[in-house]
Amino acid sequence: MTQPQNSDPSWNLSRRTVLQLLGVGALGALGYSRWKKPQPNTYGADRIALPRKSATQKSVAVIGGGLAGLACAYELSQRGFQVTLLEKSPQFGGKIASWPIEVGAEAFIMEHGFHGFFPQYYNLKSLVSELQIQEQFRSLESYAVLFNGDHYAPEIFKPNRHAFPWNIIDLAMSSSNRWDWGINLASLRHLQVFRTITGFQLEKTYHRLDQISVADWVGDDFPHGLYDLYFKPFGRSTLNALDLLSTAELMQFFHFYFFGNPEGLAFDGTRNDMGTSLVNPLVSAIAKADGNPLTQVQVTEIQAENNQITGVTYREGGPGLSAPTWFTKSETQSSDDFELYQHEQDTVLVAANDTDALCLTCPHQGCTVSPQADGTYKCPCHGAQFNAAGEVTKGPAKENLTHYAIVDRHLGKVQLADTAQQETTLQADYYVIAADVTGVKKLFQSIAGDVSPTVKSQIEQLAIADPFAVGRFWFDQDFDWEYSDFTSLSGYELTDSITLYHRIQEQFREWSARTGGSVVELHAYGYKEAQFPDQEALMTTFEAELYQIVPSLQDATCLHCELVNQKNFSGYPPGSYEARPNSDSGVENLFFAGDWVKRPFPCGLMERAVSSGLLAANEILKREGLQRRGLLTVHPEGVFRI
Repeated sequence: MTQPQNSDPSWNLSRRTVLQLLGVGALGALGYSRWKKPQPNTYGADRIALPRKSATQKSVAVIGGGLAGLACAYELSQRGFQVTLLEKSPQFGGKIASWPIEVGAEAFIMEHGFHGFFPQYYNLKSLVSELQIQEQFRSLESYAVLFNGDHYAPEIFKPNRHAFPWNIIDLAMSSSNRWDWGINLASLRHLQVFRTITGFQLEKTYHRLDQISVADWVGDDFPHGLYDLYFKPFGRSTLNALDLLSTAELMQFFHFYFFGNPEGLAFDGTRNDMGTSLVNPLVSAIAKADGNPLTQVQVTEIQAENNQITGVTYREGGPGLSAPTWFTKSETQSSDDFELYQHEQDTVLVAANDTDALCLTCPHQGCTVSPQADGTYKCPCHGAQFNAAGEVTKGPAKENLTHYAIVDRHLGKVQLADTAQQETTLQADYYVIAADVTGVKKLFQSIAGDVSPTVKSQIEQLAIADPFAVGRFWFDQDFDWEYSDFTSLSGYELTDSITLYHRIQEQFREWSARTGGSVVELHAYGYKEAQFPDQEALMTTFEAELYQIVPSLQDATCLHCELVNQKNFSGYPPGSYEARPNSDSGVENLFFAGDWVKRPFPCGLMERAVSSGLLAANEILKREGLQRRGLLTVHPEGVFRI
């Protein structure tokens, strides 16, 4: 191969060195060839045969119906446990929930954005296989990364079933930007970078690198082509901004998706929305096994005694107060027409001379609705709308905003009471909290009684990532697109990816074939609220960048747009690993599930949530002397571990 005129002379040495290290050292360490891959690692399998179901039925309450809670409830329900699944939203699924919307005279299903299913999602795939819903998934033929400007050519990832190191060698050979990677292994710093990203060891890596952010770790003396081409776009897909993401967490992410992954680079999408494709089959399986899945349930109190949970009190419907509660006035947000009061994460509005307060917590997924100039209310997360009385006028919310009676006023505070106190107390043998970070913090604030102060401290320290936004657009025209149906983007002010829904999901494929239109979705991972403070700023920037990405759409008519904007993804900031809770909470009969839970093996995104749910289920199965579910994972350590 002829070396380009402008290439760095040191590249020949470093490239040969990389190929030698990857091609010889890795093969010797792993003992496999391009055609014989290593098998996934098994975690948690029992060495002796134990019963799968208990002779006496035990009960479990799972709080949180996202992917982690669903996986836990599913496994335990199949093992004969009496499972009650409590979800605050109208739909199960959490971050993969779906809900109906209207676009003109057409009905569609909306969701939180496109999700890719990678082949190393072993535990998620095992659920798909057991549910016999494999036909709901389709392979995406390629995966591209596009860069704003002309400094880098597009990176195109074709399906590649080869494991490390062959996946990286193939990437180097096929990349149009390979001369721009900037790796020089004659540089000590670059050699350290190479060894770090290929030498992941869970505890050692977190001990060494958890205290520093990715932005700080990269610093000045770093292969900036490598950063621009791979670290930045793939790092942002952790849904955390790189200035607030632990370097150890990113190393775990890269190990799971690249360097420890025996499956190669490929992924699937769903033929229908996530609710139809995955969530509804899980809920149906739980119900079929005599489980009790409940939506629109608000947990108002968790009872505890002697460091164990004794009961959960909940009400069905909108947000509620278990007892008269004092709210404090917000001086910065109040006006002459109304006053806003806050208690923990809840905000209420009291209009002038009113005798009751309107709770601004959206009954869909708990976001705080915003008062509009015309006296109505709108949810900034999923677009639900309410009239001046708090009555829902547009979904996805199904319930009205809640009204509280004003009991007392005193020195900038109001005491509020719930006008509908009908509640149910559930008692179970075991309890699993599988809410998101915001939810688990609120649940711990509702505990009445004594639990371990260590656990309380762990929950208080959990972090929430910067917000995530999705803009979906319906156009009256299709357009030419030579890249993948889901494509990562880098170098834009807001946008991190583009998805062509009219080429992936059946409902949009059918609509496009019938109308000639297109449905396009943009994602923004971990954007800064100070830069994009409201919906208008987000949608204006999304639209402007969409026309940069697909210039031909400027001649099309935008028929409809939807914005999903939420701040509920788990944060993994520097220094957070050590204090993160385990599946076994330390409270005698309480277990945790969620992507915020410390896990004993590498995993990411949806696989992380599912694995945490199954780990929690395994803890309960172990307590009952039952066969644990064997979980699969990628190779737990990097080849060139330090």
